[in-house]
Amino acid sequence: MPTPQYPSDTSASGSARNPGFRLLAVHAHPDDESSKGAATMASYAAAGVQVLVATCTGGERGDILNSQLAGDPHASRDLAGLRRLEMAAAANALGVEQRWLGFADSGLPEGDPLPPLPFGCFALQPIERAAAPLVKLVREFRPHVILSYDENGGYPHPDHIMAHKVAVEAYEASGDPSRYEGLGEPWSPSKLYYDRAFNPERFRALHFALEEAGLQSPYAERIAAWLEADAEGHQPARPTHATTTQIDCGDFFEHRERALLAHRTQVEPGGFFFAVSADLQRKVWPWEDYSLIHSRVPQDLPETDFFAGIE
Repeated sequence: MPTPQYPSDTSASGSARNPGFRLLAVHAHPDDESSKGAATMASYAAAGVQVLVATCTGGERGDILNSQLAGDPHASRDLAGLRRLEMAAAANALGVEQRWLGFADSGLPEGDPLPPLPFGCFALQPIERAAAPLVKLVREFRPHVILSYDENGGYPHPDHIMAHKVAVEAYEASGDPSRYEGLGEPWSPSKLYYDRAFNPERFRALHFALEEAGLQSPYAERIAAWLEADAEGHQPARPTHATTTQIDCGDFFEHRERALLAHRTQVEPGGFFFAVSADLQRKVWPWEDYSLIHSRVPQDLPETDFFAGIE
């Protein structure tokens, strides 16, 4: 497949929902783009914004999480190949482009003590080696906004944490001509955001809406764990940055569902992601939530658009 040719302009014009703006989302594995920020990306893509997903690893060390695919010959024989097909279907569902950065999945270590990570995997790469493909992509695609995970990776998978590190490195280094020489003309993105897919406020709102409707909530255990951690003075496993930006994308929740279902080895139909109907979500929480971490343009918070302030 030929390398896409991206625009070389150095400024964007028009309203924030018009063509000319470019958004780059950095994700650890295929399927992460569908569970984190998918409706946001679909809404911007539908408005003419160029949206590109950078997938750091192939997800080849993942498990088959959909019980309907237990024993599936393709999944058992060539999980990496099947996940590439799933990723293509998910990108199509969202209307976005996608590029692979080419690193090996680190897997999620389990046990006490934890076993060492596999030799050569993404999470063990030196930061400059791990970030180089992303820096090159930033200089080619020239995004105005980069979207990634917080320092905890959204949740502490080693690949998610490394995806956070390379996204920050690319944001900081891509515009510096003295760094990563030979990887393209420098380009400085205007804003860096962290995704808040695990926003406690959203989970609580959906939880109480389900209870009021007489429906079982899948979030009770998660909320109880947060409350217990707060009571004991522990740092709960949740985002550490406040919401600064809410993107109204309720009309694209079905796009998100179709993208999730495209990752059929990873997503159980009717499972956790589908516990709340799109209609109820639109009524209770029609947004996806983000933290603006750094901006090179004037900002006025809170905001409802990634491209606010970019001229």
